[in-house]
Parts: sequence; C-alpha cells; structure tokens
Amino acid sequence: MKKIIIVGGGVAGMQAALTLKALGQEPLILEKSDRLGGKLNRWDRLFPTQTPAGEVLEPCLKAVAEAGIAVQYGAQAEAVDPDGRGVVLTDGTRIEADGVVIASGFELFDARLKEEYGYCIYDNVLTSADLEERFKTHQVLTSRGEKPQRVAILHCVGSRDEKVNQNHCSRVCCITGVKQAMELRQLYPDCEVFNFYMDMRMFAEGYEEIYRESQEKYHVNHIRGRISEVSQTHEGRLLLKTEDTLIGRPMRMEVDLLILLVGMCAGSSNPSLAVSGGLALRSSGFFDPLNPFAGNLRSNMKNLFFAGTATAPKNVSEAMNDGVAAAWQIYRTLTQPAAQQ
Repeated sequence: MKKIIIVGGGVAGMQAALTLKALGQEPLILEKSDRLGGKLNRWDRLFPTQTPAGEVLEPCLKAVAEAGIAVQYGAQAEAVDPDGRGVVLTDGTRIEADGVVIASGFELFDARLKEEYGYCIYDNVLTSADLEERFKTHQVLTSRGEKPQRVAILHCVGSRDEKVNQNHCSRVCCITGVKQAMELRQLYPDCEVFNFYMDMRMFAEGYEEIYRESQEKYHVNHIRGRISEVSQTHEGRLLLKTEDTLIGRPMRMEVDLLILLVGMCAGSSNPSLAVSGGLALRSSGFFDPLNPFAGNLRSNMKNLFFAGTATAPKNVSEAMNDGVAAAWQIYRTLTQPAAQQ
C-alpha cells in the first residue's frame, strides 16, 4: 500500500482520492480551507444542464466520508519534494509520502484590478461568483432591494488581457455568462439582459445549443463589444460606455446591475510548489505537464502528477475526469515495474 498525498480537496482531488482508495492505496487530502469541494461550494447551477451544484458535490462529499479517506483541513502545501516523497506545509510541518497528486485548483481574478468597471466602488457591480451566491438565495436585488429591470454581463474580465498579465482564455466564462443570463431571465422574466463579449467560445457538447436557446427562448441580447467605462448616476443606476463592434456604433446604456465574468487565474501556491519540486510552469502560471497528449497529467518529475485546474482552466466534468486519470497513472507508476507501464 502506497501513501499518496492529494494537494487540494476540490472535485479533482476528491475523485483522485476515491480512485486511489478503491485501488487499495492510502490517499491523504490536504485541504487549505475548512471544507472539501473548492469553488463548487459557491456555485448554484452548472452548465450546460442547469444541474444544481449540490447534486454533484454532495455525492462526492458523502463518498469521501464513507470511504474513510483521511483529510487534513487548514493544510496549505508550500513545498513538495522533487521525487514526490513529501510535502511541507506553510506552518513547517512535513508529511512523508510515496507520491503526490497536485490538484491545487485556481484563483478567481480579482475584479478590483479593473478599476474602470467599478467593482467595490459601486454597489451594483458584482462578479459572476457573487451572482452565483445570490442565485442560491433565489433573489438577485439591487442595493436598494429592488428587482433589476436591466442587467449587463461583461465577458473576459481578467482573461485575454495583457494589461493585467492574464493573456490566456479561461474557456468557461462564455458559457457561464450564457447560463447566468438565462437564470436571470428565469428569475425575473421582465428583466432585460445584455451579454457584452469579445468572442463567444462554445467549445463543448451542449454549449452551442444553450447559446441558441438563450436567444430564441429567453431573448438574451448578445452584443459584441467591450465596456470602456462605468459610472454611477444620481439615481444609483450604472451608466456604461461601450460599443457594438458589429455595426461600428458607440453606445451608452443605463443598467441596474453589472456582472463581471471573472476568469480563472493560476493557483496562488503554484510558484512555491514549482520552485521546491522542480516543476515547470506555463507563462500563465498554471503547471506545465510533461506533454499535452499522453502526458497531460504527468509532471516533469517521476512521482508528481497533476489533476484538474492545476494545469489550465477546465469545466467541472473535465476536472473530475482528471482526478480519476491521475490516480490511475500514479498508481501504475508506484506499483508496477517500468516495463509494464
């Protein structure tokens, strides 16, 4: 039996731990917060099926508990051995192991860095994560406690933006914006919703279909253009300066709420783990796997593997599949002769 540390208790880390446990190994999840599940704890419904996030998360939590998998909460990994033989926590504690799966997840872009959009300046500017938490309460109201009559959703905040050193595409922002626009229309059928986008990247099964549904059934307005400036009116509404680039016309629009679709940034612990473990990082700050094909979960070190959004932005199902695949790969590496791998 091999002891394998899982750095991160999101859905990828839990799936890795469950698979290793089923293979007769001894997984240990190191989770920096006080609860497993990562960012999924904040989400209301998942695209493209509108499945409640709890229907995905709760069975995972139950399975981890029933399997008796060891979890250490409040444990932030700061360093990892290049051979995967141990992890050092921020408090200096060292934990020995036979191998490590890094499923450290991602950070949400700090929308305050884009001051022109008014986050934490104007009351009625929210992030997509803020909106999800309000969806869970079944109420999305303005700062005055009123139902919104017009809402704007801005894509690519903290993605594809050289000014904030975030040049990569977060992949799931477009579909998140479409899903959230539909949820707003379901909650408030009389509310106008506008999606301001750079390019609509509907890359996965079912995404193009709900993009079409958002227009045909829910009458969401999709406008190709960026918002250049946000200010607040005397009535507390938000005045947007923007442009419809398809017709080449500048626009001014008043809205009750502005939603900023914040992108995925590399995990905050990636630099320290990379330096200590001799691991490669991409220019985006995500871990760079051995190769993008058969080795997309392997690191450049033998007993260190990756899962989920440690390597790139991914959706929930991709992250969960990564956890299973990474578990099998580290299991084979640690238990089978090299010739059989």
